[in-house]
Amino acid sequence: MDPAHLTLWSADGPNRVIHGNNLPVISALPDESFRLIYLDPPFNTGRTQQRQAITTKRSSDGARTGFQGRSYETIKGTLTKYDDTFADYWAFLEPRLIEAWRLLDDRGTLYLHLDFRESHYAKVILDALFGRQNFLNEIIWAYDYGARATKKWPSKHDTILVYVKNPATYFFDNAAVDREPYMAPGLVTAEKAARGKLPTDVWWHTIVSPTGREKTGYATQKPEGIIRRIIQASSAPGDWVLDFFAGSGTTGAVAGQLDRRFLLVDENPEAIAVMRQRLEGRATFS
Repeated sequence: MDPAHLTLWSADGPNRVIHGNNLPVISALPDESFRLIYLDPPFNTGRTQQRQAITTKRSSDGARTGFQGRSYETIKGTLTKYDDTFADYWAFLEPRLIEAWRLLDDRGTLYLHLDFRESHYAKVILDALFGRQNFLNEIIWAYDYGARATKKWPSKHDTILVYVKNPATYFFDNAAVDREPYMAPGLVTAEKAARGKLPTDVWWHTIVSPTGREKTGYATQKPEGIIRRIIQASSAPGDWVLDFFAGSGTTGAVAGQLDRRFLLVDENPEAIAVMRQRLEGRATFS
């Protein structure tokens, strides 16, 4: 870890992406500096997560046939991966959650994104750290994509735990959140159906499509729609947003679109390379 990293962020400075071990970086940040912290740490699945970018191009002898019988050649791009295994996962994560609590301002909110293997442990730790009265929501992000289990109910959701620094003063603006369609629009007025409804704590949203506009090729990239909803609700324009498991940089990309300021940290060189391309001209890198 380069000690120079520790003095590169200030509240009146530019958006920033820092390459390094996140614990010494965030430990050096001043108290109560951020309105919103979103964390999507490795899920401790016990395996290496990886994704390979796939593109196609027209070719006279390509192996794939597409629209109007045209031939296409498949081209494999860079393979991105990280080790999603820790000998003691919570010894790794707990000190970082302690720092997250310290870094939230009095109106601040933490969103911790986990899967079913760890969310119950996280709830116990966060209840102790933040106080049970500061637990705001358990958000279920449900999706339907990928392989399907045959010997159990297929696992098709992630859990996002939401804790606030102060239950009396926390910032939450549900009117700013993008609305979603009613599942039974015929049961409400035409005006309500056209406007849409406010989201509940169950969010139906597809994962990032392997062939979609958002894709970066980074393993475990989260969709902008999920992060957009979080940033809209729990921060205002001009607020600072922190993500120290930044990955593909979705938090920074969406924060910039919504006129929020952001600090991103990641120690994976492949993540930094993806963010350099994705956030070019919108952040300073160090």
